[in-house]
Amino acid sequence: MNTDDLWGRLFNFQDYGALLELVQNSIIAGAVLGIVGGLIGVFVMQRDMAFAVHGISELSFAGAAGALLFGANVVVGSLAGSLVAAILIGLLGSKARDRNSIIGVLMPFGLGLGILFLALYPGRSANKFGLLTGQIVSVDDPQLGLLIVISIVVLVALLLLWRPLSFDSLDPDVAAARGVPSRFVSLAFMVLLGLTVAVSVQIIGALLVLALLVTPAAAALRVSSSPVLVPVLSMLFGFVSAVGGILLAIGGSLPISPYITTISFLIYLVCRIVGPRTASGRRGRRAPVGETRHAQVAR
Repeated sequence: MNTDDLWGRLFNFQDYGALLELVQNSIIAGAVLGIVGGLIGVFVMQRDMAFAVHGISELSFAGAAGALLFGANVVVGSLAGSLVAAILIGLLGSKARDRNSIIGVLMPFGLGLGILFLALYPGRSANKFGLLTGQIVSVDDPQLGLLIVISIVVLVALLLLWRPLSFDSLDPDVAAARGVPSRFVSLAFMVLLGLTVAVSVQIIGALLVLALLVTPAAAALRVSSSPVLVPVLSMLFGFVSAVGGILLAIGGSLPISPYITTISFLIYLVCRIVGPRTASGRRGRRAPVGETRHAQVAR
C-alpha cells in the first residue's frame, strides 16, 4: 500500500454526511470531557490514583456491556458500574495498599464480566468494539444532554470541594487534624471520579480512558507547579487531545482512541522535554516539576 492509499483510508470524510449531527454531538462531548477530565485529573495525580481510574473504567465497561445486552440505556449502565467501583474503592481503600489490592481485584472481574456480556450480545459487532475503543457516532442528543449535565455537576462539586480536597490531597493526616472531613472528601471525590469515567467511556472507550483523565494533568505538572496554572493547562491539554482526536477520526477509518491517545502522548512528550528547561530557570525550586503537591493550596 502506497502513501496516498494510506492517507486516503485515514482521512476520508465521505461516510459521515448522514451522521453529521451525531458527529457534532461527539465533538461537543469531547470538548466537555476534555475540560472536565483535565481538571479532575489534577487531583488524580495529586492523590496518586491513576490505577483507580483504570479500575473504575473496567466496571464501567461491564455496566455498559450489561446494559447493551439487556437493552437498557448504555450510559446508565456505565454510570452504575462506575459508581459501584468508585464507592467500593472509596469505602474499602482508605490506605494506598488496601486501595491497590481492591482495584487489582475489581479490574479483572469487571473486564471478565464485560467480555461475557459482549459475547452474549447478538447485535452489531461495532457496538461491542465501541465500548472498548470509542465511537465517532456514539453520542445522540439524549446522551449528550446527560453527559453535559453530569459534567456540570462534577465541575460545580469540584469547585465547592477545591480547598479541602487540595488540602487532603497534600497531607491527609494534617488535613484531618485541622478538621477537614477526609473520609467524606475522599468518598465524594471517588464518586465524582466515577461519574467522569462513566461519561468518558462513551467517547474514548474503557481501555484508554487514562488518556483524558491522567495524561493531560501529568503533562501540565511537568511544566508548572502553580496551583492555578496547572489546572488551566491540564484542561487545555485535555480539550486539545479530545477535540483534535475526534476531528481527525471524523475523516478516518480508525476508532477515536488512537488519535486522542497519540495527541495526548505527544503533548506529554513535549512537556517532558520542555519541563526541565523551564524548571532550570526558576529560583528556589525544591522538587522536580511534576512531583510537587501544590503546597501553596493548603496555606
